[in-house]
Amino acid sequence: MTQLALIIDLNVCVGCQACVTSCKQWNTSGAAGYMSDDNPYGADPTGTFFNRVQTFEVGEFPNTETVHFPKSCLHCEEPPCVPVCPTGASYKRAEDGIVLVDYDKCIGCKYCSWACPYGAREIDEHQKVMKKCTLCVDRIYDPALPEKERKPACVLACPTSARLFGDVHDENSEASIAIRERAGYALMPEWGTKPANHYLPRRKTTMTVHKDELYRADNPHKIDGAPFERFFVGAVDQVEGIRAFRQLGLDLLDGRLQARRGQPGCAK
Repeated sequence: MTQLALIIDLNVCVGCQACVTSCKQWNTSGAAGYMSDDNPYGADPTGTFFNRVQTFEVGEFPNTETVHFPKSCLHCEEPPCVPVCPTGASYKRAEDGIVLVDYDKCIGCKYCSWACPYGAREIDEHQKVMKKCTLCVDRIYDPALPEKERKPACVLACPTSARLFGDVHDENSEASIAIRERAGYALMPEWGTKPANHYLPRRKTTMTVHKDELYRADNPHKIDGAPFERFFVGAVDQVEGIRAFRQLGLDLLDGRLQARRGQPGCAK
């Protein structure tokens, strides 16, 4: 059986929110109907979204990393949201494995959102129905669109190609190959829901910078007299390089402040 899903690469996601806004735009104007917003430009904006990006820091200063974690419906192969629905509004399609909500049957009881361990469903407070990611089902089968555009809006909008789309049951699909070759994993497998969406883990990368590259005339990072060799000659771990840049910036800032304190009119 075909099982369509998203594969999200956490290593290259930059948290730009392009997937969130493109999802909102397409689905508001598509078959899913509008997704309401309340006080969108105020201090406490709320609204309905199919996709959200959570951003948080891990580690302890100065060894911290910023992680961007996109989250939407995982289109589980054993979706707990389906059997709890009293009206049959929540269902899983046999032909492609997409989990959907029939708005004509939904009574807004929220049973499905309570059953979902991922918090992937949201009630539209204006329409009083439950809404969730549809994998842009009205787009991926649209014959009026060029084949290369028959993908979810979030996949097409991602500037870093952090989102892949395909059949995870097809071992030759781009999605399956990415999972297999890059240690893709399902979220919270202990729940037994068998999420179709997978995540590709963050990984450390290395770079090699040759000594002559540090002193090119067009090098935007060149600062006369700055001891760049101690940071970048040879293979450098990405995290160490970021830490070195941060410390160099602090050193330069401290030097400027010290210089300003010696000028007339500046506070000591």
